[in-house]
Amino acid sequence: MGRVAIAAEARVGVFDVDASPPVGSMMAYDKTAEVLVPLSCRGVVLLGAEQPIVLCAIDWIGVGNAAHREFCEALAAAVETSADRVAVHAIHQHDAPWCDFSIDALCEREGVEHRPFDSPFAREVIRRAAEAAKKAKSNAMPITHVGMSAANVEQVASNRRILGSDGKVQHVRWSATKEAAVRDYPEGTIDPAVRTIRFWNGEKPVAALTYYAAHPQSYYRTGKANPDFPGLARNQRQQETGVPHIHFNGAGGNITAGKYNDGSPANRQVLADRMAAGMRKAWEGTERTPIQADQVGWTSIAVKLPAARHLDPKGLLATLRDPRRPAMERFIAANKLAFVERLETGESLPIGCLALGNARVLHMPGELFVEYQLVAQRMRPDRFVAMAAYGDYGPAYIGTAVSYSQGGYETGPDASFVDA
Repeated sequence: MGRVAIAAEARVGVFDVDASPPVGSMMAYDKTAEVLVPLSCRGVVLLGAEQPIVLCAIDWIGVGNAAHREFCEALAAAVETSADRVAVHAIHQHDAPWCDFSIDALCEREGVEHRPFDSPFAREVIRRAAEAAKKAKSNAMPITHVGMSAANVEQVASNRRILGSDGKVQHVRWSATKEAAVRDYPEGTIDPAVRTIRFWNGEKPVAALTYYAAHPQSYYRTGKANPDFPGLARNQRQQETGVPHIHFNGAGGNITAGKYNDGSPANRQVLADRMAAGMRKAWEGTERTPIQADQVGWTSIAVKLPAARHLDPKGLLATLRDPRRPAMERFIAANKLAFVERLETGESLPIGCLALGNARVLHMPGELFVEYQLVAQRMRPDRFVAMAAYGDYGPAYIGTAVSYSQGGYETGPDASFVDA
């Protein structure tokens, strides 16, 4: 696609709409009894020398398959850009909705009762987000400077795959780990840093993007919608600074707070405060650098991931269509079938890379393992590299090649729909 003169200067517009489910609406695991803390769908519209770029993060567990495509297309149409220049990411909180129109359509077609979706509500959020993005583009402010910085978050992240002497997964350190002996294992492989990109208009900061890799759960299955500790930290920093904050979950597929969290409700605020402290350090360490319109860029590629060997389309379809099977079993079949049918049609998964001066931000699908984030940083030591995962939720977990031979939940047949 050729370069077109869209803006003589770099500009940014910010949008934020409520994404809280109505009482009685389905979340990923339970019906909504109340909204404890509002959920948000927020993002930025970046205007440079080419077509607009949209970055969007939502306080939902995931947006997958046809829903992710519809979301990107709606935002693209609203700001007059192409869908491959739009990145939509969930933050992956669990007391929050799940959005997948492909799975929902399969379940509706076959009369499956278990359907953890409220698709009309999801489409309404998409519509409102698109309207807000359109206004954000119209009201976009000049960007004269950007800043990038990182700071460690202490005592939050830990690797949840604890290997034994045979190289196999011995323990899974869940988001809430009650066994003290399992909590006591070392943190393991993590990325301890929260990364921040800040935009300025002259001397005034106008927006901040933050990135941190960890499952965002302290405890859940409460029926009370909330953005958990990353959302609380984000909201706290936004209130402290008066600057809109858009937070993205990094490659946290194999990362939880389990070493530092036994599931006690009080730990939610403890984890939020620790994360906010890291965000504050990163904010304070930011130095401004001038930015021009031609230093704002976007590259996207379409990738085709290999389907997991356990995905048998005929068997899955037979299970889905069998009314004698339990509703949950039929739903799981629809979940897997939605992704494998997508692969069979040749549809790919989008990967995007934002160029912003010296920064590069990778926008990735699925519940990606942290090793992908660490490798990306090592590949470009000359750049400030951040990563947002939990884009298209269709493939579920995406482990490393070796992880599929190590066992463990994340690379098992109910968690990962792709192969090594």
